[in-house]
Amino acid sequence: MLLVTPEQMSKIDKYSIEVLGIPGIVLMENAALKVVEEILKMLDGKVSGTKIIILAGKGNNGGDALAVARHLYNKGAETSIYILSEKDKIRGDAAINLGILENIGVESKVLIEQAMVEVLKRELLEAGLVVDGIFGTGIKGEVTGLTAEIINIVNEFGKKIISIDIPSGVNGENGRVMGTCIKADRTVTFGLPKIGLVIHPGCEYTGELVIADIGFPSKAIEHFDINAYMLDEEMVSAVLPLRRKNTNKGDYGRVLILTGSTGMTGSGCLAARAALRSGAGLVYLGVPKTLAHLYGAGAIEAITLPLEDCSMGSLSSKCIGQVEKFMSGKDVIAVGPGLSVSDDIFEVMEYIISTSEAPLVLDADALNAVSRDVSIFGKLKAEAVITPHPGEFSRLAGISIGDVQKNRIEVARDFARKWKVITVLKGSRTVVAGPDGTVYINTTGNPGMATAGAGDVLTGVIAALIGQGVKPLSAAAAGVYIHGLAGDLAALETGEISLVAGDIATHLPDVFKRVKMHA
Repeated sequence: MLLVTPEQMSKIDKYSIEVLGIPGIVLMENAALKVVEEILKMLDGKVSGTKIIILAGKGNNGGDALAVARHLYNKGAETSIYILSEKDKIRGDAAINLGILENIGVESKVLIEQAMVEVLKRELLEAGLVVDGIFGTGIKGEVTGLTAEIINIVNEFGKKIISIDIPSGVNGENGRVMGTCIKADRTVTFGLPKIGLVIHPGCEYTGELVIADIGFPSKAIEHFDINAYMLDEEMVSAVLPLRRKNTNKGDYGRVLILTGSTGMTGSGCLAARAALRSGAGLVYLGVPKTLAHLYGAGAIEAITLPLEDCSMGSLSSKCIGQVEKFMSGKDVIAVGPGLSVSDDIFEVMEYIISTSEAPLVLDADALNAVSRDVSIFGKLKAEAVITPHPGEFSRLAGISIGDVQKNRIEVARDFARKWKVITVLKGSRTVVAGPDGTVYINTTGNPGMATAGAGDVLTGVIAALIGQGVKPLSAAAAGVYIHGLAGDLAALETGEISLVAGDIATHLPDVFKRVKMHA
C-alpha cells in the first residue's frame, strides 16, 4: 500500500478538487461519514444518548469534526462541541459545516480561555467518546499553551478517543510528537496512510489505524510520483514464486551462506534453517573447518563446506581460494552470521564484494568488517542487500545511534542511494530502502523478536527468496514482512517474553501458507 507525506496528500487533495472537479465539501462529507462508521463500531452501535465530545480546530480537520458532530447529533448522540479557535477565523468548507450546525440549532462552545477548561473537565467525566479534530497533518511547530493543556487533559481522562486523519500533535511526515499529542484508540486516515502514522513514535499514538476511501480518484493518486509503501500481504504474495509441478531442487536456488566462529555456530544453523523453510532448493554452509562437524549435526538438510581457518575457529584469509570455488554456480551469497571480526574477515569480505556476480546478502559481522572501509561497496559487481540493526548502521554511516533512530527513513534512503545497496534498517518498523529512493515500511513484528538469532533468520529468508528469482529489493521487502509475521505468530504461541529465534523459523511455514492464499 502506498504511503504519503502530508505534502503529497495535500497535492492529491488539491488536484482532485481543482483539476478533477470534486468539490472539497464532498470529500469532507465523505470523510465525516467514514469517521462516524468507526464511532458506531467503537460504541457497539450505542450512539443515541451517549455523550460525545468533539474537539475541533479551525482548519479542515476541524471542519471534518464539525461534520462528524452533525451526523452524531442526527443519530441521537449528546454532542458537546468545543472549537479551539474564535469562530470568525474558521474559513472555507469548515465554515460551511459550522454554519450548518448553527442553522439546525446545535450549540458549540469556544475553548480559547482557561475558564472553559473546567467545563470540559466536567463533561469529560460523563463522556463515552472523544473525537479529536484539533490538528490535521499540516501541523507546524510545537503544540504549546492552552491547546497542549487540553490535549494532556483529554489523555489523562482515559476516555475512548478517535482521531480524524492523524492524532493531533503527531507530525505526519516523520512521526515525531510536536511537544504533546493525542493518544488515540483509533485513527481514521483519509485516502492513503501518512508516513508519520506507521513509524515511531507516531505509530504509538495512532491506536488502530483505519484507512478510509473518501473518493480520491485513482487518477489523482497516479498523477504524483509516490515511492513509499507500507508492506502488506497482498504486496508480498505478488512477488512470491510459484512451485511448478515438473521441477527439482535446482530450480529453487542454490544459496551459499558464509558463517561461523567459535561459540557462534548457532547463527549459521538458524540462517540455513530459515532459508530452507523459505523455499530454497539447496543451501550450502561455508564454515570454519574445525567447526564443520557441529554444522553437520546442527543443520542436517544443508550441505557443509569446510573452509580454511588455520585452526583458529574463524575464517582465515587463506580460505579465499576455496570461497572463489564455492561461489561458482550459486544464485545468491549470504555473508555474516556469527563470522567474528578480524583482519582476515575484512580481506574475505573485500574479495567477495569485488568479485561476486551473484547477489549478496550482508549481515552482522560482514557489516562490522565493511564498516572499517565502507568505500569497498564501490567495488560491487552485483546487487547487495545489507541488513544492519541501528548499531551496525551507526558504524557504517558514521553517525550516532540516536541520529539513526530519529531519522530512520532518511538515513536508510540516503545510504542506499549513496552506496547503491539495498538497505534493510532493522528494528521496530523496519525500513527497506532501495538505491532508486523507493522505501518500504514494515508493520509486522513484535518486541519478543528482540532476541539473539532473529537477524540470522531474516538473512536466511531474504537469501532464499533471491535464490528463487525474486528481485533483491522485492526479496528484502517481502523478507522483512514474512520474518515479522512469523514472529507475530510465534508470539501468539509462546508469548513475547519466551520467544526465541528458532520459534520464528518454526512459524515460517505458517506464514507462507497464509500469504500464498492471497495469490
